[in-house]
Amino acid sequence: MPVSAWDVTVIFLWKISAFCANVRHSPKADSPMNIPHEKLDILIAGGTLLTMSPPGEIIENPCIGIRNGKIEFISKESIPADPRSDAREIIDASGCIVMPGLINVHTHLAMTCFRGLADDIPLMSWLNDHIFPAEAKFINRRTVHAGAMLGIAEMLLSGTTTFCDGYFFEGEVGRAAITAGMRGVIAQGFIDIGTPDQTKDSEKSIIAERFVERWRDRSSLITPALVCHSPYTCSPDTLRTVKAIAQRHGVSFQIHVSETREEVRLIRSRYGKNPLQHLHDLGILDQDTIAAHCIWLDSVEIDLLAEGRVKVAHDPESNMKLGAGVAPVSEMLRRGIDVGLGTDGSASNNNLDLFGEMSMTARIHKLFTGDPTVIKVEKAVEMATIGGARVLGMADRIGSIVPGKVADIILVDTRKPHLTPLYHPFSHLVYAARGADVVTSIIGGKIVMKDRRLLTIDTGSVMAEVRRIASRISGK
Repeated sequence: MPVSAWDVTVIFLWKISAFCANVRHSPKADSPMNIPHEKLDILIAGGTLLTMSPPGEIIENPCIGIRNGKIEFISKESIPADPRSDAREIIDASGCIVMPGLINVHTHLAMTCFRGLADDIPLMSWLNDHIFPAEAKFINRRTVHAGAMLGIAEMLLSGTTTFCDGYFFEGEVGRAAITAGMRGVIAQGFIDIGTPDQTKDSEKSIIAERFVERWRDRSSLITPALVCHSPYTCSPDTLRTVKAIAQRHGVSFQIHVSETREEVRLIRSRYGKNPLQHLHDLGILDQDTIAAHCIWLDSVEIDLLAEGRVKVAHDPESNMKLGAGVAPVSEMLRRGIDVGLGTDGSASNNNLDLFGEMSMTARIHKLFTGDPTVIKVEKAVEMATIGGARVLGMADRIGSIVPGKVADIILVDTRKPHLTPLYHPFSHLVYAARGADVVTSIIGGKIVMKDRRLLTIDTGSVMAEVRRIASRISGK
């Protein structure tokens, strides 16, 4: 007798209402019967689970229980139905890869307003002749908030659930993230030239202190941080001042470093040493420093990163587009340095899709080293998930799907021509999938995107606002 759609639905609901054998528990749970009897908030059933703990683990047809924003349990196979496992929201993950939300460790969300404004230009000309002037004229609270909302919408639709941002008027980025229900590390930016939110002579220590204090306990979604643009745009006094405040408050300090050959020559001419040696001598390099790009390093500088336990944000697509170079990531990983993936801003990439960064990371380092075995697919996915969490100092909360961690989870639909057949889920994610294949995003146990529809952002109005800003920028 043929099976009807109704029969399939009944069978599915029966299966997902079951508790599961071989349950992986939080430390207090010794058996399936110890799971509380109240309803789950969300039950995800079916699909292929990549826990990222350990990084290569694959579980077929799991059940994942979510309650109060956290992962309650993970089970491997169903047993007869038990009404106590009912959930307020049931997600059928059949045909999907279930995995931790992606973590973008380096971006500048407000720069979505400058997407496509200045392409095919070397970095120093791009900055000095195009971006810095545009920021001085057009960046304000309104444009930062609008650009951040658009960037967050793009990231949510492409599977990113946590971002690390650095810019001016950074509080507007925090407000946008809270509105959207997205997790973010927001870093107030500092540079020695005048900026839209600071004069050249502003008291940087006061601004930094106030920012961290204002945002420290504002929301569980937001973590404050501080960022200095670079060693060539920030004086030693600025670098030491901002870093000291970051250390005092226990927040991360971020900086662009060794992004171009020109930067290295400039720092050597000023200080008689390479950029990372300069930062080391200023006391900047430690486990709470995140160094972005890190392309033009010698072996001594890689040693400094490893010895200082400095974290690295790798931005392969931006590096390629600006012709900056290829970072020695395989050597960093060999030395045990934590490396996460970032998109950089939309003005230098020009998108915020971390699937592209995973793909480019796996490919470019094979070409650069001549070794097809470096940066295997599991490592590329690790760098975009639990590796990114380590870079942000958040690996105890996010980056993997294990009981007790925050429920930041995405579903990638593999029922697509370009994802058929499926032999190896990690290979598909890195070499074939794209952000548009993400169908569901959950952050802190709340569904923020379902069936490709954002539930927390009016994308139409956000895009309309950025188009109005772009019209002013272009003079139309």
